Amino acid sequence: MTTAQHPVRSGFGAASTAEEVIKGIDLTGRVAIVTGGYSGIGLETARVLRSAGAEIVVPARDPERGRAALRDVPGAEIEYLDLLDPASIDAFAKKFLASGRPLHILVNSAGIMATPLTRDARGYEVQFATNHLGHFQLVRRLWPALVAADGARVVSVSSRGIRFGGVDFDDLHFEHRPYEPFVAYGQSKTANALFAVELDRRGSAQGVHAFSLHPGIIIDTGLVKYVAPEIIRASGTVDEDGRPVIDPERQWKTVQQGAATSVWCATSPQLGGLGGVYCENCDISPLVTPSTEAAWYESEQTPGVLPGAVDPESAARLWEVSERLTA
Repeated sequence: MTTAQHPVRSGFGAASTAEEVIKGIDLTGRVAIVTGGYSGIGLETARVLRSAGAEIVVPARDPERGRAALRDVPGAEIEYLDLLDPASIDAFAKKFLASGRPLHILVNSAGIMATPLTRDARGYEVQFATNHLGHFQLVRRLWPALVAADGARVVSVSSRGIRFGGVDFDDLHFEHRPYEPFVAYGQSKTANALFAVELDRRGSAQGVHAFSLHPGIIIDTGLVKYVAPEIIRASGTVDEDGRPVIDPERQWKTVQQGAATSVWCATSPQLGGLGGVYCENCDISPLVTPSTEAAWYESEQTPGVLPGAVDPESAARLWEVSERLTA
């Protein structure tokens, strides 16, 4: 791992918003791509980066919906991309590279959660394929533009959902084990974190640093559409009328608070020269230890990342597997 998993005491916290985090930062002349940048925390991330002067490109599986969502973000570019379609990823990257622009910031914010068992055209389980493999291929194809930035950051939105399951290298696509939606989600989010570790190791010498993060629990997005309403109610994250309960210290956040750590990882000068770490609440997370493990599983208020989600050997293995799966 490039950087130790130790907080830097950023001065921000669970209740900080993306606008607060970016205050005083000028992104004029910088170029950013935000996947999932037309809904939820991705949209807020794109809006705030644009407000600081960055050129914003938002890949969208539904460009018309993307244009409608970004109508109040002047100058945002919307291009077609489907993370489950390798040809569309290549076409998007080819068009961006042809523009000759460097890529200073890539925020991999698009994702799905707890879907029924579904496989893409290659036979891959769709949560792993969307959340990890699609972004892996996108980064690989955009590599020349990231290097050309002479100081790029790749930010992958992971999740505390890593608790549900690590990467099962023997059965990535649930061909032999019973399929459990949240176990598959946990695998894909662990893959996001491991990807940042190995990407930073490979890219740091060329000025490319990578981060992963837990944004918090944000109910007011489309991410929970496959989760049964009774499960959401039982979690306490919504009130009797189905409205989100906001309690940042318990990680129950607004969209504006949920986007803050993405923006912090993408822009904060406090992370200059650092990378390969998992973050939350606008800071680097501590490692979960045997003495904190029980509290971490029991309470969202206990920060931390499981050692297995930032393990360098697992990260290197995942990279090699992902290269084979994406050809």
